[in-house]
Amino acid sequence: MRYIFNFPDIGEGLDEGTIAEWYVVKGQQIKSGDPLLKMETDKVVTDIPSPKTGIIAAVYGKIGEVVKVGEALVEIDIEGVDGADAVAEAKMESEETIEEEGAGVVGTLEIAGKNAYLPASGEGMVETVPVSAKTDKKALATPVARAMAKEMGVDINKVVGSGPAGRVMTLDIKKYFESSKRIEDQAKIIPQLPEDRITYKPLSQLRKMIAKNMIASKHNAAHMTVHEEVEISELIRIRENYKKVFAEKGIKLSYLPFVLKAVALSLIKYPQLNAEIDLENNRMVFKNYYNIGIAVDTEDGLLVPVIQDVDKLSVKELAEKLNQISEKARDRKLTINDMKDGTFTITNYGSIGGLFATPVINYPQAGILGIGRLLEKPIFKGDNVVKGRFFPLSLSVDHRIVDGGEVTRFLNTVMAYLSDPVRMIID
Repeated sequence: MRYIFNFPDIGEGLDEGTIAEWYVVKGQQIKSGDPLLKMETDKVVTDIPSPKTGIIAAVYGKIGEVVKVGEALVEIDIEGVDGADAVAEAKMESEETIEEEGAGVVGTLEIAGKNAYLPASGEGMVETVPVSAKTDKKALATPVARAMAKEMGVDINKVVGSGPAGRVMTLDIKKYFESSKRIEDQAKIIPQLPEDRITYKPLSQLRKMIAKNMIASKHNAAHMTVHEEVEISELIRIRENYKKVFAEKGIKLSYLPFVLKAVALSLIKYPQLNAEIDLENNRMVFKNYYNIGIAVDTEDGLLVPVIQDVDKLSVKELAEKLNQISEKARDRKLTINDMKDGTFTITNYGSIGGLFATPVINYPQAGILGIGRLLEKPIFKGDNVVKGRFFPLSLSVDHRIVDGGEVTRFLNTVMAYLSDPVRMIID
């Protein structure tokens, strides 16, 4: 029998992926668990394993094409499965998940009863997505609305309905038509530049998700940012003393492990910064664990892997974790598990340049701390003027969750730990 394998939901809100590489071709023997293709999502690049053993009968999609969750990837000819057994097996598998060890792929197979199997024949071998694999949804609308849409040349399935149960109303069609017309009019007045004056580049999955997350954060959170700077001469002295010791063990010791530790200890004292707001259920959600995301700059874009249970790790362990996740991020080897369940975020833009910023909250978290470039400037110590070394800090928070006083107290605590790192041990 013929088995259609659709792109599974691999979690973390991912609804599409880009085909990066195919491992199989039509006519190839495949075993259950063998990788079919490499898929680039907005967070990870991962292999998608085969759920069945059989022969590849058809392959859908070319390298670089975007595939939606639920759309067909391959068809597999399977021996010894037919009739009622095929239908029963398909229903059972609709509730199962597949997981690839090491890649962190976990998802529900998008299979619907009889559509999961086709009779083995020459039909369906053309490499285009079969009708049964498409997931387009037909709009709910009255006959009057449908007639209006047809008359205006509007695809009613693209119109967002404002009526009961999302039903498309005549007013929705008018608004959609007017909006489309404005876009067309604007396009007409934009001068067409010669091809050598512009370059078009398709949006990557990562860039699309960055854009989506930034808009969601700005639309859903009430941003407020506080700027400060902390004198860290003592932290610099301690790091210099231990940098060589760590290097002999193959560990790069930056300032970031100390910042991580200081933030985790401060979050324990000010749990409002480690919380989320749940307006639908009229409650606050306080996290009793401290998983801190680290924004990592890569050639493809910004990734935010998460270090779990930062409060329980030593500075040495944090340095090791940072080395590992930075390397995985730049090699695009992060898994879904590396990216999920963060409760707070740190972004170290100062490693490249810049003093202060307005970091965008990693929604729905309550806050993000930005670290600027290390500064040297004179300060008073008693009656003497000496050289001071400062970290500029920028803390953005969701003002719906936390008030200004709590923000300042939290930031003061972080600064106290960084200016006197021994406090992180004895406090």
